[in-house]
Formats: sequence, structure tokens, C-alpha cells
Amino acid sequence: MHRLILMRHAQAERAAPSGLDRDRSLSPRGREEAAVIGRALAERGLRPDLAIVSTAQRTRETWELAQEAFGDVEVRLEPGLYNAPAETIRAFVEGAEDQAGCLIVLAHNPGVHILAHEYLIESAASPTILERMAGGFPTAGAAVFEVDVAGRCAYDGWFTPQSVGGPAFDPEG
Repeated sequence: MHRLILMRHAQAERAAPSGLDRDRSLSPRGREEAAVIGRALAERGLRPDLAIVSTAQRTRETWELAQEAFGDVEVRLEPGLYNAPAETIRAFVEGAEDQAGCLIVLAHNPGVHILAHEYLIESAASPTILERMAGGFPTAGAAVFEVDVAGRCAYDGWFTPQSVGGPAFDPEG
């Protein structure tokens, strides 16, 4: 793997008809966020060849909308990513190192945010970048890392719906 994209699902409805958190669908704003981020990543040449996606409704819908910009991508739905902590997400990343040139992992906060921050610290990212990421990981946010031959991740970009012309960040997302 030479590139990793860690992405949080887009904004979801507050509740699902079933009452279960994992069944929450995207809100109209979330549908826009997902499509905008997919296009922004693709326009910059960031096209994954493998997507590992949480099985929650909101992550699957986020992927479906973002994926429209990427074309054909192998997809693995992983129940273990639902509300997974950073160490679980890291294990999925490490398990796919030899299976993709560009990997996208689409999951949930706080795990996605914590793992992205850990990668920044491990790669000695600048204080400016650390500060930018410390401000939160908004819905449909995507942190991009270059991965070296030893599997170390170095910061390569930070995309939010707002930074690429989409809807503004809602901390309640």
C-alpha cells in the first residue's frame, strides 16, 4: 500500500425507525457531504482500489455516494469497524497492507480521529497539522497518508466537506 485514506461517515439522521444506532441513514446534508468528498478525492487522483467499510447503514450509504466518483473499487464490509476503537481500525489497515495500492477505511469517530492523530504523531507531523486535526474530525472528513515501504504513514492531506465547497461542519453530526 502506498496511500491510506481514513474517512468518517457523512452526517446521519438523529435516529432510525428501528431505534438502533447502526440503522441510522444519512441526512440530506450527509448525502451531499459524501458525494462532495468522493469527487474531491477523485479529482486529486486519490482513487482507492480497496475500500474497507463499516456495516452501519450510514457508512455504507456514505461509501455508495462517494464511490460514484471512483469507478470500480473492491469493497469489504466489516462488522468489526462499527464504532471500532483506533487499535481495531489500525489492525484492519495493517491487515490490508499488501492488498491495495490505495486503501480507504470508512468508519466512525472517535476511532477514526484518534488513529489519524496517532499516525500524525508517529510521523512527527508539524504542529500546524497536528493543531488542524485536533480541531475535530467532521462528518465525511478524510485524512490522507502516504505509506512508505516500512508501513509508516505520513500526512498527505486533510479534506472536509467545507474545505472542498460542501456543507459546513456540524459538530452534532
